[in-house]
Amino acid sequence: MARLGEGDKRWIVEDRPDGTNVHNWHWAETDCLEWSRNFLTNLLSNKTLINGENNLEIRTKNLEKLEGEAYVNIRKGKIIPGYELNLILSWEGELKEADNYSVTKIEGNVEIPYIADENADEEPEIKVNVKEDGPIAKKLKDAFVEKGKPFVLEQVKAYVNAMANGGPAKDEAEVKKLAKKPTGAGNVVSLAPAPALVAVDEKAKGVVKKEKKKEGFKTITMTEKFSCRAKDLFEILMDEKRWKGFTQSNARISKEVGGEFSIFNGSVTGTNVELQEGTLIVQKWRFGSWPDGVQSTVRITFEEPGSGVTVVKLTHTDVPEEDRYGHATVVENTERGWRDLIFHRIRAVFGFGI
Repeated sequence: MARLGEGDKRWIVEDRPDGTNVHNWHWAETDCLEWSRNFLTNLLSNKTLINGENNLEIRTKNLEKLEGEAYVNIRKGKIIPGYELNLILSWEGELKEADNYSVTKIEGNVEIPYIADENADEEPEIKVNVKEDGPIAKKLKDAFVEKGKPFVLEQVKAYVNAMANGGPAKDEAEVKKLAKKPTGAGNVVSLAPAPALVAVDEKAKGVVKKEKKKEGFKTITMTEKFSCRAKDLFEILMDEKRWKGFTQSNARISKEVGGEFSIFNGSVTGTNVELQEGTLIVQKWRFGSWPDGVQSTVRITFEEPGSGVTVVKLTHTDVPEEDRYGHATVVENTERGWRDLIFHRIRAVFGFGI
């Protein structure tokens, strides 16, 4: 064993004079509490939820409290977020007569006692409170629960996704990457995007590609193999009871062309464009977090190259690069969703792995 300070320098991680964390070898922790406060304030504060419907007006006011801790650790490109937060958001509502005169104004708040990384895949508990009693206060509270609670959950989900992608630490890392310059003609650093990686083992994971179709949108293509008949896989993807089973979320799926569907607790909605049993599914897909009016097209083909083997080819076109909040992680999250939340879970639940 070498004496202290006399070890092989190839194995000693020293602080660089320029402060650079080479290849993120060290753990780089970023305090995200203030960033979280600003992020959630922008998403939640001063938003109109009901404007005149049933003579009601309801709007959020201020993020009154955000306490706890939030941080992101990054090492060698791996992002590990951590957060435990308690949130209180104030809101106000009015009941108006037909002549637009306010009858009663009620104030209240929304409390989320526990937003945590360990429960990132679950909906947090939300408590809606009003500061007064009576039938009008109850009516306004019920209206907030109906309209405001889904809104708040959507914004919290956006925060969870942002933290999973590095929060402010990711932005800082991107800035540092772009700041790097080539040091000489023989050592040129290309900032052009690298070509998409193609998995070598098609049997295990399938082939994944991303192709750019038009400005602001991309196309995702995937090829996956399953140990089953094409008809079985087609039926699973078009059956709402089986969707509920392998995703552990609510689903409503029409089996008719022109019919509508809603999956992942309403996060994804759309319509059936073309259905050929056992061979083809074409659908319009839209995620609730996408900009208004944006729809994508999903095309899934089923082939049986051998007995008991089905090859699924997915083409998902017109996927926006950014969601309505400006987060440029839509394509990455959509691709991961197809792979991890749909194809891999079908293999695991129904035993269709190869």
